[in-house]
Amino acid sequence: MITGTQMRAARALLGLDQRELAQASGLSLPTIQRMESCDGVVRGNVDSLMKLVDALAAGGIELIGEGALSSGGGRGVRLK
Repeated sequence: MITGTQMRAARALLGLDQRELAQASGLSLPTIQRMESCDGVVRGNVDSLMKLVDALAAGGIELIGEGALSSGGGRGVRLK
């Protein structure tokens, strides 16, 4: 779904700090911190993950999944 690295990259593209992402997604700051510290795919309840992905999408972030068409291959993010 989304990795900790993708979260950090998405935040950087949007110019948000962790607190601002927490507010935008309706999640707590410790939840955002825990998610971003994950190696690999972020684990969490589906509701929290959907809030996070929806907040990033509202900011214009498109998640690139493993195996999706991209010039470099692999996972990533891009600004729409």
